Amino acid sequence: MSSRIFAPSFSRTIEEFEQDAVRVAGVLGEQGIRPGDRVMLKAGNSVGYLATLYAVMHLGASVVLVDQMETAERADRISGQAGVKLTIADAEAPLTGTGPSVFVDELVDAAAGRSAGPLLSFDDWAQQPDGLIMCTSGSTGLPKGIVKCGGRFLKNLERNADQIGHRESDVLMPLLPFPHQYGLSMVLIAWLRRASLVVAPHRRIDHALQMVAETGATVMDATPSTYRSMLNILRKRTVLQPTLDCVRMFCVGAAPLDQSLVKEYLAELDRPLLDSYGTTELGNVSFATVDNPNACGRVMPGINVRIVDDEGAHLTTDEIGEVEIESPDMMTGYLTDSGVMEPATQGWWPTGDFGYLDEHENLIVIGRKFAVSRMGFTLYPEVIEHTATAAGCATKIVALPDERKGSHLVFFVQDDQARDSKYWRDRLCEVLAPYEQPNRVVVVDSFPLNTNGKSDTHELEKMALAVQCGELLSA
Repeated sequence: MSSRIFAPSFSRTIEEFEQDAVRVAGVLGEQGIRPGDRVMLKAGNSVGYLATLYAVMHLGASVVLVDQMETAERADRISGQAGVKLTIADAEAPLTGTGPSVFVDELVDAAAGRSAGPLLSFDDWAQQPDGLIMCTSGSTGLPKGIVKCGGRFLKNLERNADQIGHRESDVLMPLLPFPHQYGLSMVLIAWLRRASLVVAPHRRIDHALQMVAETGATVMDATPSTYRSMLNILRKRTVLQPTLDCVRMFCVGAAPLDQSLVKEYLAELDRPLLDSYGTTELGNVSFATVDNPNACGRVMPGINVRIVDDEGAHLTTDEIGEVEIESPDMMTGYLTDSGVMEPATQGWWPTGDFGYLDEHENLIVIGRKFAVSRMGFTLYPEVIEHTATAAGCATKIVALPDERKGSHLVFFVQDDQARDSKYWRDRLCEVLAPYEQPNRVVVVDSFPLNTNGKSDTHELEKMALAVQCGELLSA
């Protein structure tokens, strides 16, 4: 039985769908798109999005991926930097209208009814040193344009699929935005493995769950926050739980995973959440698997990892330090403000993430390496978060300047039971040293997220400043 592309009220074989994409490529070719041109894709997940992505790659053009909800002004800035020849968007994507653009639906409609073309091929795209231009999430600063070679990107996904064990009989359901590293990876792994792919409504988890049984989904990929929402739905609507019996792997990435959530999935569904680690610059790096469902698993063959201290000395098993990666799949370079690509130095890459390796070479990633000074101590907020979360307190910390102590620590604790701040302060003080303990505890239903499913650092900072201002006004 041939693998298929599924979406709500849509089902076609891969071969039929690829011909749809080749027809769209014909329309784009008539509009002057040639190999090496840069085309921006700014649209939400849909069958049309997928056909358009494949079409641009078939033409050997560079794909500039921008989140659907990115502001028009910032998208315009990226377009200017990249020298974009055409922007392809959907009706919901904000655009300034300053450059040539076309809607996804217009392309799909124009391609309908055309005669069949050649077989879909990404060979020309794989040769492009700038085949893919992606933006970082901007969770810790302004987004950067990251330039990647098409062939390297696909090779990284082959390593990914080999380690995880994706196969042609799989039905992949990524509940992720396709313009980001994780979502795009799953879309193209489906193509590489000739597996079925479900284009599910990733922001409507209840609707996506209904599609699991309809399509026979075997592999789900999502962020921790999505899995948390899914579990809440399953607990309220227990009749949906049997629909997940066909899923053999629940894969997770894009943000740190709370181990308490892993335990809940084991208890409720008798399957673990399989964590992973990667960056936009390096691609996918390590994966937990069914045979090794521990932390972020082992680094993929062909990629190396080491943990170093602040002086660059190598650390041993279970010692926390900065994660450095050596990967043949890393980016070509960064796109500068002037639009020129600044080549990346190949070799060991400092990720800026804290982590360690256990005795079985599994990678445990704690979070970003960001130091603050407090009461004469150098602290790393994400290491403190790791300690708190391991003790059952899902926590995000914002460090604000404090003239006397050096830093004022605001702890945001995620608690859907809405227990008060005193309860959580007592819990935190039990596991943290005095110089690590919070100045203020704020209880929230859930952490704010950016479009990539990561905690929105900027929004948390705004919330912390609002808390501090409120305290000053009431003093």
